[in-house]
Amino acid sequence: MHDSIFQSFFLIFTGAAVIASLALYTRQPLLVAYIALGALLGPYGLGFITDLSLVTDMSHIGIIFLLFLLGLDMQPKALFAVLKKATSVGLISSAVFALGGYGVGYAFGFSHMENLVIGMAMMFSSTIIGIKLLPTTVLHHKHTGELMVGLLLMQDFLAILCLMILLSGDVGEVDLSQLGTTLIALPLLGLFAFVFVKYVLLKLIHKFDRFHEYIFLLAIGWCLGFAELAAYAGLSAEIGAFIAGISIATSPIAQYIAINLKPLRDFFLILFFFSIGAQFNLSLLPDIIVAASLLATAILVIKPMTFRFLLGRLSEKTSLAWDIGFRLGQISEFSLLIAFVASNAALIGEKASVLIQATAIITFLVSSYIVIFNYPNPIAVSDRLRRD
Repeated sequence: MHDSIFQSFFLIFTGAAVIASLALYTRQPLLVAYIALGALLGPYGLGFITDLSLVTDMSHIGIIFLLFLLGLDMQPKALFAVLKKATSVGLISSAVFALGGYGVGYAFGFSHMENLVIGMAMMFSSTIIGIKLLPTTVLHHKHTGELMVGLLLMQDFLAILCLMILLSGDVGEVDLSQLGTTLIALPLLGLFAFVFVKYVLLKLIHKFDRFHEYIFLLAIGWCLGFAELAAYAGLSAEIGAFIAGISIATSPIAQYIAINLKPLRDFFLILFFFSIGAQFNLSLLPDIIVAASLLATAILVIKPMTFRFLLGRLSEKTSLAWDIGFRLGQISEFSLLIAFVASNAALIGEKASVLIQATAIITFLVSSYIVIFNYPNPIAVSDRLRRD
């Protein structure tokens, strides 16, 4: 079927409105509904939407806006303080998860390179799910939110490093010159962002703050422009968006921008979760369902236990350690990107790619249920747990 932009948007958002209504009536999380809708309408389901390139590209913008808003909520001093504590936990936990992924892949007969990629994909937790299911008051003002953000940022840095390894050289070899350039680019971009904000952006905001449309436009331009600059410098658009957000976090205008951009972010995140479901190749499911179920179960068990142990070693409260462990008890949207890059580079076969996708979807769904039914979150089905 030929897809037009209007037809695709009609099917996605009208379908999302219908299935979200059903989900709320049956007390199910909306995130599950969006992924299920993608699987139903996508090329491997009913085939109503066959061209996913546009949807996938647009959904990526949702991740960029999410990290921009995350940056707006982080004070630089608090960020550096929490990163200091999160570094050891992030590095050790990522190594544990990578070994677990490699072991499961090895047990099911995947090649050494495929097992390395599977291990890479298991290292990270979802920024979108972790932050989306965290109450705003916890994210902004409490130690739990700061610690979660620190762990997710550490994982994001590791994910970017993995992507650079996959994208550089031949057969996964590292291009050291490209890697060195990228590592140098990170602090330089951060310095440039703070200088530009101080001497240009904030002066424009102060001069024209009466024009709300202009502030909205300026914020979007700064977010997307710096994301593109970071991508050009060899980093990722997501890291660029975060730097853009944190560079104006100390400004009084930061919270005004955050409130006004949230509906735009949610629009694109619906596309993101739809695209996850739509890209899943259902025809290969019988071949990898046992491996995916075992790998997902291992992740859902090992991640909370690992975070509980490591955070407990840092003298964090047991309840907080379990809370963070279950909120980060899934793999990441970066895992899907790693699978895509590795597959395009012919480092892994289609079965290994689908295994990572299936594990991502299973862990997204199950971990969301665990959090929604047991911990405070904005979309809880229980009034006792619902926190905005």
